[in-house]
This record gives sequence, C-alpha cells and structure tokens, in this order.
Amino acid sequence: MSLYPHPFSAAYWRDALAELKDLRKLTFAALMIAMCMALSSIPSVPLFGGAKITWGFLARSVCALVCGPVLGVLFGFAEDILSFFLTGGGGYPFFPGYTLTTMLGVLIYALFFYRARLTVRRVLLAKLLTNVENVVLGALWMAILSGKTWYVTASASALKNLICLPFQTLILLALFEALIPALRQLRLVPGELETGICW
Repeated sequence: MSLYPHPFSAAYWRDALAELKDLRKLTFAALMIAMCMALSSIPSVPLFGGAKITWGFLARSVCALVCGPVLGVLFGFAEDILSFFLTGGGGYPFFPGYTLTTMLGVLIYALFFYRARLTVRRVLLAKLLTNVENVVLGALWMAILSGKTWYVTASASALKNLICLPFQTLILLALFEALIPALRQLRLVPGELETGICW
C-alpha cells in the first residue's frame, strides 16, 4: 500500500476502486456501519450557543481513512439507509437529500485521509469542508421539507458548526493518533502512515 500526496492520480483511484474487492475492507466498512449506529445512541455533548458534539463523524472518518473514496461513498449510502430504517428515522420521513449529505461527507473525509500523510492542517480542512457541506445542504433540505428560509437556517447552523469545529478536529486527531498503530498492524492502512501527527 502506497501513500499519495494528493488524490489526483490514476494510481490513487485504481487503489480506491480495488478496495471494493477486498473482503477485509468490506468487512471493516460493515463494522463501521454498526459503529455509526452504536455511536448514535451515545448522548451528544452540549457546548454553547446551541452547538453540540455528536459522534457519528468518528466512524465515518475512520471508514474513509481505511476504505477510501469509492467504498467510502457506498458505505455512506448504506449507513444512512440502514440507520434510517433500523431506527425509524426519529419520527421524520425518509428524504434522500440526507443520504447524499452523508455520502458527500464520507467522500470529503476520504479525499483528505485515504493513503495520505495526516497532518493537523489536513484534518482541520477536512472537518471544515464537511461542516460547510452540512450547513449548505442541511439548510437546503430544511427549506425543501419545511419551507424555512435557507439563509436563516444556514446562518444558525453555520454558527453551531463553527463552534464545534475545533473540538471535532481535536477529537479526530486524538482518535487517529490512538488507532493508526493498530490499523497498521492489521495492514488496513499503509505501513508508512505515521503517528505523531504534525502541523
């Protein structure tokens, strides 16, 4: 397994596509679906300004790190659909826009984490982009479903996501630092992937 400086190469996408044939990666993705569901039952941590930390992003980002963008997008689709139908959707009707949001979020994580040297900057940027995606699309889906004004919903959501960003980034950094040695031993990530994440 090789590391890549960026995802803009044919070899990167060949490796990402090959993960669909790797039984160990398919099994790992299925375990991360189960982990997402388990994490959803853990109470969120309130911050301030109405912001709160939920935990599903941890399993999604680890799946993206290990499985890459192709299998990761399929994971995002399966995770959202299964979570909705197994939990009843929390009383809300099924809406495919939220499935798309989940898939795009995992794709963003994968483009930054899969076969890449992890840095604070890379993790921060990945989390920032997924938060922006959540704000923009979340407000759009809310406008479609409830008729609320996009700008009002997006403004409130943007503030909450901005408050959460540094906490989520620190949690992700700590998680990767703890998991990478085990993932390397299991040969789920490249052996060159180092701990001791730098700026």
